[in-house]
Amino acid sequence: MKLVTLQDLNVTDNLTLFFDGALAGKSSLEHELEPFLQALEEHAGEWMPDIAKGKRKRKYSRESFWRAFEERRAEYGSIVGLFHTKFPKAALTFDLGLSLEPPEINILLEVQPLSFFTEPERCRKFIELVRAWTSLYPTPHAAAHSTADMQLADAPSYGRDAETRRANGFDTIYEVFWLNVFGPKLVEAVGRERMLSTPAHRVEALPNGSILLVTWPNAADFASDEARMAQARAHVHLRPDLDFDTVLRTLRERSATLVPVEPRFHPDVAPLLSRLPDDVAISNRQRRIAELNAWHPPEPEEWLPASLPPDVDDPGLVRKHYAYLAEHLVALLHTPVPSVFEATSESLTDVDFHFWSENFPEVFERQKIDASAVPAVGAYLGEVLVRNLGGQWIPRQKLEEAQVRVGNRVWLPFVRAHRYMRSRQALLDFSLTQLYRVAERHRA
Repeated sequence: MKLVTLQDLNVTDNLTLFFDGALAGKSSLEHELEPFLQALEEHAGEWMPDIAKGKRKRKYSRESFWRAFEERRAEYGSIVGLFHTKFPKAALTFDLGLSLEPPEINILLEVQPLSFFTEPERCRKFIELVRAWTSLYPTPHAAAHSTADMQLADAPSYGRDAETRRANGFDTIYEVFWLNVFGPKLVEAVGRERMLSTPAHRVEALPNGSILLVTWPNAADFASDEARMAQARAHVHLRPDLDFDTVLRTLRERSATLVPVEPRFHPDVAPLLSRLPDDVAISNRQRRIAELNAWHPPEPEEWLPASLPPDVDDPGLVRKHYAYLAEHLVALLHTPVPSVFEATSESLTDVDFHFWSENFPEVFERQKIDASAVPAVGAYLGEVLVRNLGGQWIPRQKLEEAQVRVGNRVWLPFVRAHRYMRSRQALLDFSLTQLYRVAERHRA
């Protein structure tokens, strides 16, 4: 069973819970943490973890949790991963800090997709889970909300530098999310009666002095205008120094940023551009799609209407040299880009995306790129044109003059490779994917 990775959790929006709670530290760990597992098993429902992972992964059970706990146990504490590997996906990181006083339990829970929490009963069960945990383990602050919207709110920094954030924590109500638990210090700072009178879907005093506040019945509906108004009303009620219209305008701007944008990428580079939005944070996904919709690559100029004649003594030997150079690229990329063996148009797109995601032109030494990568990329591009489009190599003494005839045009793959490897943006402007598509259109 495949564990949920960070990449998996970046596919679509999630419901994310941040929770840091304190243990009493007066009895055995098993006695203190069994209620944590009991609440999870009682309320998780369809996303109940099926895997517990310490140094190895096992099917979830109480026993496997404790085995994972012991595998990762160190002087400072232990970290256990709990995962639900089917729909809906879930990843729960359980981090126990034994070196702290009192000991702390830190939880990061992500359930995907957020749309799973459209149904009120699923939201209710999630709220009950958080209520149980925060009643058992007092917390200064806990929150559950859309991952994308939390990113736009700059949680948990809220515009502060890392040092200030670590020193002060959630020392004032910077934001009100879908679900919130405010610890006794925040309750005292705001005023208990004021907090309990917050206009919200649910406000409840917990036995340990904390207050649970849920702004809206439906977690997945957080970005609707009605939910945003409820969120703004709650925030301004708890922070009378804030202006309602300003808070609401900010929330509406965040909602607008998250409105889905239909991809309308330039057809010659659509196979490549369709992969790029997944490489940015969910909060920036729609903005990135809009940017890529508006961007058009320059038309390829690496071609001639008529070929230069071969100027080598043994054209066959030179063609073998081009194949040898292309094998250098296969050797370089065969592990991260397995399709490179196939030498197809899809392979070119895989190569484009790999170099872009690695920022290859700007990370590696320029001299080595020009001496090794450029010839390998140019030769590989030429070989793909030959194998798939019926192209014909026209060898030349200078690599930059080597040509591949496809239909009524003669292409210069090494010139393209040189331009391609100038920068990260050049990988898009002069992609291998685009040149292949244009050559394919002109082969007839």
